[in-house]
Amino acid sequence: MNTTTNDTVIGVWPTLVYRDGQAALKFLTEGLGFTLVASYPGVAEGSIAHAELAWPAGGGVMVSSIDRHTEPNEFDKLAALTASVYLVCDDPDAIWPQVMAAGAAVVREMREEDYGSRGFSVADPEGNVWSLGTYRGALSTGGRQ
Repeated sequence: MNTTTNDTVIGVWPTLVYRDGQAALKFLTEGLGFTLVASYPGVAEGSIAHAELAWPAGGGVMVSSIDRHTEPNEFDKLAALTASVYLVCDDPDAIWPQVMAAGAAVVREMREEDYGSRGFSVADPEGNVWSLGTYRGALSTGGRQ
């Protein structure tokens, strides 16, 4: 039996709360290409108390649904708001067809940016904006492009 030890430490987790957590997981995994690494059910059938999804290029997001518990709490308010998350990827053109098939709404078509990135932005079924591009950020590149 082969085992792999994952030594990756993620120090920042964008956290999103959805009205329909199962639909969100489907969009994020089948559409954008996240990998579901942990999921814990809430009290309502199909609800998500807590889920963790890994992005192939590193990092991840946490997801939950508002029906995860019997009493509302301060995080439920996040479901009424939208967020914007940027994902680094080597080949945004390869992700485009699968995210469109998953029901994404185009926010910004695929394009080349003047800072050397290629990418696009879409909205998930609850309006959160997901931008994908080749730009890795100054922290990842040490300021090199």
